[in-house]
Amino acid sequence: MSGIETRSPRISFESMVIKPPSHPTYDLRAVIKLALAEDVGDQGDVTCMATIPDDMEVEAHFLAKEDGIVAGIALAEMVFNEVDPSLKVEWSQKDGDYVHKGLKFGKVHGRAHNIVRAERVVLNFMQRMSGIATLTKAMADAAHPALILETRKTAPGLRLVDKWAVLIGGGRNHRMGLFDMVLIKDNHISIAGGVTNALKSVDSYLEKRNLQMEVEIETRTLEEIKDVLEYASKTKTSLTRIMLDNMVVPLLNGDVDVSMLKEAVELINGKFETEASGNVTLETVHKIGQTGVTYISSGALTHSVKALDISLKIDTELALEVGRRTKRA
Repeated sequence: MSGIETRSPRISFESMVIKPPSHPTYDLRAVIKLALAEDVGDQGDVTCMATIPDDMEVEAHFLAKEDGIVAGIALAEMVFNEVDPSLKVEWSQKDGDYVHKGLKFGKVHGRAHNIVRAERVVLNFMQRMSGIATLTKAMADAAHPALILETRKTAPGLRLVDKWAVLIGGGRNHRMGLFDMVLIKDNHISIAGGVTNALKSVDSYLEKRNLQMEVEIETRTLEEIKDVLEYASKTKTSLTRIMLDNMVVPLLNGDVDVSMLKEAVELINGKFETEASGNVTLETVHKIGQTGVTYISSGALTHSVKALDISLKIDTELALEVGRRTKRA
């Protein structure tokens, strides 16, 4: 059984607009259960139990409080189902859609206790995922024709959730973890004694174990690139991609110099995929994308998330009135 399967009768990954990335051991339902458990502790929602009749039913609406790309709708349904499978959830938008400030884009109906119990966990997931998706969409559009990737700089325990949000925003996933791709980075190279030795060791390791997977090597200088190309021209290698690290040089005026990156791409000349890394921002990514690189990776997509402001309100008219007063609706 896949580590990301859920018991929800209403949600199947096949029916999702954008499916989560695959992972052999990740248990998405366990992550949801942990998030719920850390909220209710060993006493439950004492405020809810003290103020709301046990059998009361209500309807609550999802409200966008700023513009952006919504993400986490499928995950929100999993949370509601985990809390109470009888809750009825409806949406006017889907994962990856644009929402504007003040838009009511979904609703949930059922027992008030369970809606309120699920509320914060649902919103925590959705706000984070929507923030990632919104930035990813902006960077992916600006990077074209290069493709935008995230990195492993994700919140601990939320690796799959963060990478799912990148997909929803129109980006591509880099490796999921240490197990599904060989990525020879600077420390590996230093320990091995250079890029050639590191590549030799990887090729030997994969051949002995009859393993087939993508192999990427990080390069920091044009000389390292030449050494990699020299090795690959004489040896059968599993190498598929060359990372061009910190070849985007920031300038004092806020611009960047991409001449070294462009020279590196021309040197490789399509023999391998290329990936630009370092000094990637929303302001620089377009210029980087015009150099001919295949991919651009950005840790900021997931390690510096600005959550998209979303709320779940029973009294939406009052919420909108307050929102207009505070310029958040």
